Amino acid sequence: MRRLFLLLSLVVPFFFSCSGQSEDKRLEAFNNDAQSLFDSFNSQYQKTVSDTSLTIESKHAILDSLYGEIVDTQLRDLCLKTIKDNANNSVGVAALKVLYRNVEMTPQQMKELINTLGSKAGNDETVKQISSTIEATLSTSEGSMFKDFEVDGVKLSNFVGKGKYVLVDFWASWCGPCKEEIPTIAKVYEKYAGADFDVLSVAVWDKPEDTKKAAGELGIVWNQIINAQKVASDTYGFNSIPQIMLFGPDGTLLKRNLRGEEIEKAVKEALGR
Repeated sequence: MRRLFLLLSLVVPFFFSCSGQSEDKRLEAFNNDAQSLFDSFNSQYQKTVSDTSLTIESKHAILDSLYGEIVDTQLRDLCLKTIKDNANNSVGVAALKVLYRNVEMTPQQMKELINTLGSKAGNDETVKQISSTIEATLSTSEGSMFKDFEVDGVKLSNFVGKGKYVLVDFWASWCGPCKEEIPTIAKVYEKYAGADFDVLSVAVWDKPEDTKKAAGELGIVWNQIINAQKVASDTYGFNSIPQIMLFGPDGTLLKRNLRGEEIEKAVKEALGR
């Protein structure tokens, strides 16, 4: 299911002028190939989600397969080949950005690809931001101690590292996949919340008034940090949501990237129930 929740975050390839006609043509060819894949994916995506004869489970299975075929295979291969063939020029940098925004890659894989692009990537502001996010991801990997942040006087440490297991959901009101996870989180909260477990929602990249409205409509009754904007994603190195993590009683980050059935499974195992 994890792939499914990335589908709506597909980004149109980056366009910018390159030095040299051949480089411009290579960039145009890459953009056209990538856009063709995006169009194919989006067309089949819309057809699937609008098919009222399919169950939710069937739609999830079809879309997961679709993502795997078009994005995680064809787009990945296109970007990797383009990067390999265009080390240290703007075409390779463009492919790197598309890859990062749309394909599931490990932080270490992205770090190695950035290194292969040399100074052209190192001097690009977007790539610098990607590198910063990657370093944040690596420094907050599973098994590491939580990193604190503060939003309008409210700290993560007000909730995490206080002797309870805490499920932290980074979300936004405009994020459909985030809202799809709320019923699962609510079920886990109702079933396990108590002396040894709690839930915290952290709203990122969102307007406070929109967060509050959506939280009320979705029945979010557990603790919340509102208006985190970029501070949380910069601290924990994620560029897509929902991002759901489980922290231990002492603040150790036990799990990242939890989705669907994985959420209750992780909580249940941690609590020994």
